[in-house]
Amino acid sequence: MTELAIELSGVSKSFRRTNVGPGGHTTFKSQLVDWVKGRRRPPARRLQVLRDVDLSVPAGATLGVVGQNGSGKSTLLKLVAGIYRPTSGQVRISGRLAALIELGAGFHPEFSGRENIYINGIILGRSRREIDQLVDSIIDFAELRDFIDEPVRTYSSGMYMRLAFAVATTIDPDVLVIDEILSVGDEHFQRRSQDRMEDFQRRGKTLVLVTHDAGTVEKWCDMAVWLDQGRVASRGEPAAVLAAYRSAIAARERNGPLAAGPLEIAPPPEAAFEDAAPEGSTSS
Repeated sequence: MTELAIELSGVSKSFRRTNVGPGGHTTFKSQLVDWVKGRRRPPARRLQVLRDVDLSVPAGATLGVVGQNGSGKSTLLKLVAGIYRPTSGQVRISGRLAALIELGAGFHPEFSGRENIYINGIILGRSRREIDQLVDSIIDFAELRDFIDEPVRTYSSGMYMRLAFAVATTIDPDVLVIDEILSVGDEHFQRRSQDRMEDFQRRGKTLVLVTHDAGTVEKWCDMAVWLDQGRVASRGEPAAVLAAYRSAIAARERNGPLAAGPLEIAPPPEAAFEDAAPEGSTSS
């Protein structure tokens, strides 16, 4: 039986909408006032971002995730990375995972680059002694030797990305998850990053890439998944998945949207979690 690095079984994810109607945005103060005065607000509605996703990624495979904005790609990656918990279903990961999802995520702006290396390295499962042995390699790969002891709030977006990629890949994870972040780097660093990713593939690591670039999926991936309105619309060989995706996009352009936006649903009887996602951050 093929060993699985990532397994999602019946995974759904919804977010409680903070804007509940005529009363405006719910705050702790407004909820307290309503409770004191005995007022009842309308039941909170939920935004369904992913629904019943089943996905298996064998160890050593490279998966490409495609779909239009709002299809749930980034939410899927955050579930895989453990940033979100599923509303229902199960997510199983085998091995050490590192994720590059949002620029600067996991970095404290007032700490130096060096301090953030240690913080992120420990979060990703390395001991301080192991990080001591890796820190020079991280700094050299990121090409930040002259700035590594400056606060990261002074870094450009490219410097952020280089440091994040260097940390995530130098700790040698079993699973690496990347959400479009490499598009921030310059051409020189993109080539070096691609070399490292090729090395990951040669060594049997598992990669998950979210991208709008079909060429990236064709070049890098063994398998692909197309997400559409929070559901898996197609999965399998990259060429077949991309063909189905392109066909659907062409149909939308000719005939208008094939489906409405993300589904808004009434709250379940027992919501598993009450995550309140910031506006604009619930899906890719």
